[in-house]
Amino acid sequence: MREEEEISAAIDRVLLGEDAIAERVGKMAGEISAAYANVEYGDDGLVLIGVLKGAFVFLADLARRLTVPHHVDFIALSSYNRGETKGEVRLIMDSRISVADRHVLIVEDIVDTGYTLDYLRRTFTAREPASLRSCVFLSKPERRRIDVPIDYLGFEIPDVWVVGYGLDYGDRYRTLPYIGALKQEVYES
Repeated sequence: MREEEEISAAIDRVLLGEDAIAERVGKMAGEISAAYANVEYGDDGLVLIGVLKGAFVFLADLARRLTVPHHVDFIALSSYNRGETKGEVRLIMDSRISVADRHVLIVEDIVDTGYTLDYLRRTFTAREPASLRSCVFLSKPERRRIDVPIDYLGFEIPDVWVVGYGLDYGDRYRTLPYIGALKQEVYES
């Protein structure tokens, strides 16, 4: 089966198209740029911490649209085991930039239970940043187990497995330019 046919067979429906994503990311970048308009480039400047691997596409698009000076760094975590989160988050790769006395914006692809964002907020708060906010592309409020603040939100979506725009299933479908709902039989097989 060709790749396009395989993708078509796996996607139930498109939830968010390319145009809707581009428009919302642009608006978020404007909101963030306005909020950090007085932050100067340098050791105390804005630091974007992207959560790998899922947030890399969103972070790249967001960072290119920001009008304020910023640094980009990454952190990698693990919280999934065969698609089920157990509330335990494991640090795989830490950020390399010191965030003490700097403005930090955590950039996350999706928040469902809230465990990962809660872990990130606690971890970076302990590092004593000047400020700490979160920017989340997708939120599934129906799955929330921990109430976590989201300062900048792209979209709320229903409780379906989504892929594309950085999000994956088994490290596949990550580079689709849209957000698609995966067919249930794909992830339950």
